[in-house]
This record gives sequence, structure tokens and C-alpha cells, in this order.
Amino acid sequence: MPSQPSQPSQPSQSSQDSQHSQPSEPSEPSQASGRQTSADRAPFTHWLREHATTLTTLTTLDPDAPLDDLGPLQDLIGDARVVGIGESSHFIHEFDLVRRRLLRFLVERCGFSVLAFEYGFSEAFDLDTWVRGAGPDGDLERLTGAALPIGMQEPLRSLRLHNRTAARPVRFAGIDIPAAGGSLLPALRPVADHLREADPEALPLAETAIDIAGRFAGESGASAAPAWARLDATEQDALTAALARLLVRFRATEPLQVARTGRYAYEVALRRLEAASHADYTVRAMAALFAGTGLTADASSREIYMAGSILWHLEHADPDARVVLMAHNAHLQKEPAVFDGYPMALPMGQFLHRALGDDYFALGVSSVGGRTAEMRLEESTRFGFTVDDTALEAPEPGSIEAAFAGAVPADAVGLAGLRSAPRGDGTPDRTRIQSAYVHTPVADAFDGMLCVPSSRVADGIDI
Repeated sequence: MPSQPSQPSQPSQSSQDSQHSQPSEPSEPSQASGRQTSADRAPFTHWLREHATTLTTLTTLDPDAPLDDLGPLQDLIGDARVVGIGESSHFIHEFDLVRRRLLRFLVERCGFSVLAFEYGFSEAFDLDTWVRGAGPDGDLERLTGAALPIGMQEPLRSLRLHNRTAARPVRFAGIDIPAAGGSLLPALRPVADHLREADPEALPLAETAIDIAGRFAGESGASAAPAWARLDATEQDALTAALARLLVRFRATEPLQVARTGRYAYEVALRRLEAASHADYTVRAMAALFAGTGLTADASSREIYMAGSILWHLEHADPDARVVLMAHNAHLQKEPAVFDGYPMALPMGQFLHRALGDDYFALGVSSVGGRTAEMRLEESTRFGFTVDDTALEAPEPGSIEAAFAGAVPADAVGLAGLRSAPRGDGTPDRTRIQSAYVHTPVADAFDGMLCVPSSRVADGIDI
């Protein structure tokens, strides 16, 4: 999951294992039409009114509706190889529908052939096999049973159906550390299996890491971090040391391992080991953050791994492959995430933009009003947090949502490219993250924004 829950004594988190932000004070009520705010007088809002594409709610939110109204999106993304589709909160009904429809458009009309998701790099290989036709349809529940319900199953079902008749099947790719920081085991166990053939002498290091990692394994970083903090410091350090030694040996013995298992198997195993190492750092960073001793931008450990995973998948895909990337807005943005003036992370999107330039297109997705899924830390629960169905206040002046409220009809979805947007006074400097705001220069952080008029928590979210 890309955003962390909040706890009463700490700011709310917005990047799975890292980013926090205090809930904002309620903004002033909307003026005039009920969707106008003071931002309506800003030059940016006037620009947005002239440049946003208005899409009807009914058409845009139906995943199976005709795709012609999404033509402007193709013009916005151009030839970008990686198009990120975000969400300002997980567990939102409208965002799930929007992303399913945009995925269909990008696959059917634009030739995209990979869906990358904010999901474990290691865990995703079995799902990729399923998407391409292996096993019975009902296996999806088994394969995703431990994952957070963040809207992944329906896109996977649609891709499996698409691939039955597609001339070019669409692949599924994971990009994240295992269990979003909740457990190192989904990455370390396959590494151990690889070492039994590739380098048996290194297997004891992997087994040591697996033994310690099993003592704090959970289903999200929110549950794993407190359990890790209860380990003795010697165990914590022994895990980090075992992973560091194993990683050095893995790279140093590359020729031997490749000769025994082949190049691709070695590179997958190495990336899995890197995932475990980044997860170890991330859970340590989260525990420090919860204790009030976290380092500036320490959550970047997860972000740079996710960016590196996208580049890994591009390197191992066909030369003309194009990737749809689904993740929280806080991961996709190209500018640092700042909460209450404190930089929490250098996001994945910042690293991707540095590596790919305009071949990376970040489309944020948010809501003018309605309700959202606020996340509250609760260690005793399955995922280490609960989801509160929370009403959204009117958009805060200075937010991109306030600009859309003043620029787009109240019953419509708005879509706008931001690369040509004016900069300077009046340019939005914040966007929603759950019920709060992340402060960032929105037109620099995102290449485009899609804003729905209202949102609600998805059905069946029992966390």
C-alpha cells in the first residue's frame, strides 16, 4: 500500500511505510455555485477552465463504455514509455473504475503491453503467469489473498480475459518491496531456492536472514515495524549484516551463478535480494519514524527500489514495450513529498523522471469532494491499521482540487495536461492525500491530473 495510516500522536502517513501528514484544518465552505472557491479567481483556474477536457461522469466511470472520449489522453501522453495512473487514496470506488477504464484505453488504443502495479516485485511473477492464462480463473483469490485490497484484482481479471484473444498479450509486473514492507520472506525464500543450485555455500546467510525476518513478518509495513522494534538490537543488526554480506557475494559470484542457472534466473534472484535489503532498511526507517527519530527523506529507500524495478522491467521487455504504472499519487509525483514543511521522501516518480525524462508521464487522480479512506494505525489488526470512512472537506484554497472545482462543471470529470500550465502565483501548491494534503508544486509534480467530482470508499473494505 502506498500510504501509511496515522496515529493519534503522529502525523498521518502517505507513502506506505513512510510519509506522514497532519490532517489539515477544514477549508472554508465553497462559494457561489457550490464548487467555486477563492482559487476560482486565480490565473491558474482560468487557464484550467480553458484547457481541461470535460468528461461526463457516467461515461468516464464505466470501465466497459466506449473509449472515444479519452482521445485527449493519447495526445497528452504522446510517446511516453511509462504512464503512471495514480490515486489520492487507496480503497476508493471511483478511482478503481477510472483506472480500469484508462488501462483498457491504453492497452486497446495505445498499444501498452505491461501493467506494473504497486505490488511486490517478487510476488508478481506468479500473477503474471496467471494473467497470461495459466491455472484456473479461481486461482486469483489464492494468489492475492495476502495482499491489501487496493483495486488490483479487477484489472488482472480483465487482462486475463484480454489475453485469451490478444495478438500481443499484456504482462503483469510488480515493482515494490515484499508485502509493501511487511515481510522480507516473499523475496528471501525464492532467493534461498535459487542459491541451492547457484551457490549452496551462500545458503546459510540466506537461512539466517529468513530466520530473523520470520520473527517480525506481517502483512504490511504498519504491522511489521512495531514487531521489528521489539527485536533485540543484535538480531536487527544481524539481519542487516547477513543481507549485506549476501548481496556482496551475490554480485561477486555472478559468473558462477549465471553458468549454473542462466542469466535471467540470476537477475531475477538478484532483484529479489535487493528487494529484501531495501525492505530491511525500510522497516527500520518506519520504526524510527514511529518512534520520532526518523531521518529526513528516509522513506526514499522504498521509492528508489520501485523506480529501479520499473527500469528493470523495461530492460527485460521488448524494445517497443510501453508500461501502465498504477500506484498512489504520492509515489508517482516527480517532486518531493512535503508534510508540514518536512520532506518525507523523494518519490519514485522523481527517480523515473530523472531516468526517463518525458518518457515518463505522471497522471494524478483525485476528487473534489465526497468521502475518502483515512488510515489509522492499529497494530492489533491484520494489516496494522484500520480504514475510516471519512468525509472530505471542501477543497482547500491553493489545491489542484479547488482549481478543478472552479473550472469544471459539477457533474463532470475533468482531465488536464499540466506540462504547459502557467507557473507562478496562483499555481496549485498542494493536492489531496486521503483527507489531508501533500504540499508540492502540482504542475511540476504531475504531467496531468484527472479529478472526479465525488468519491466514496469501495464496497467490501473491511480493514
